[in-house]
Amino acid sequence: MRKVLGYILTPIFYSCFALSLLIFHPIQWLCFKLGGYAAHKRSVDLLNGFLVACNYTLFNRTQFIDNKSIPTGKPIIFIANHQSTFDIPPMIYFLRRFHGKFISKIELAKAGIPSISYNLVHGGAANIDRKDPKQSIMEILKLANNMKTRNWSAFIFPEGTRTKTGKMKAFSVGGIATLLKKNPEALVVPIAIKGSYLMVKYGMFPLRPFTSMSWEVLHPLDTTGLNAEEIVKKAEEIIKEKVEA
Repeated sequence: MRKVLGYILTPIFYSCFALSLLIFHPIQWLCFKLGGYAAHKRSVDLLNGFLVACNYTLFNRTQFIDNKSIPTGKPIIFIANHQSTFDIPPMIYFLRRFHGKFISKIELAKAGIPSISYNLVHGGAANIDRKDPKQSIMEILKLANNMKTRNWSAFIFPEGTRTKTGKMKAFSVGGIATLLKKNPEALVVPIAIKGSYLMVKYGMFPLRPFTSMSWEVLHPLDTTGLNAEEIVKKAEEIIKEKVEA
């Protein structure tokens, strides 16, 4: 019965999702042209609030457990497990006070996807070409410098790809080491994502309705005396304990 309802409700979800992207594309453009980064960011934050709300068309529950003790005004590296495409909007919206940027595939920036591609190009993301290591390093260094000079933060999925079962894959140090080298004072904050893989249990169509999903922002790691590999391993263990308990 749940899957049957998915066939009925999924077109409504995708219609709302696509309409939000289409409406906010010219809004983003106008905000960026007239108000620069600050106005553009506010439009992106609002867009992602609408994208989160699209979950209600599937009667899905999106629970975001924030951590208000985390200070603003300093760079933060948020490390999260990755379960579905729909992990991203809640992180952007609910943690918007931290100016978080993603490390993304350059193909998405060039794809011409309304709102999404524009934001990747103009919003401060590191758009990397995985076939060009030099370009990838330069993009991550650019983000690292913006974190240092503008107190931006970074969202990173060290698994690299999304899990289909909820079981976490091993974390890769990847660009985290570069960000930490440029920002040794940055806080490293784990985020545990649970249940969003169930939303795509049947694939991208139909989506699974009546699904409970949660994002929990954990306490910053104590990174004293740890190198990048040890920090990432520590984050992986803490997140895994929450996700697979």
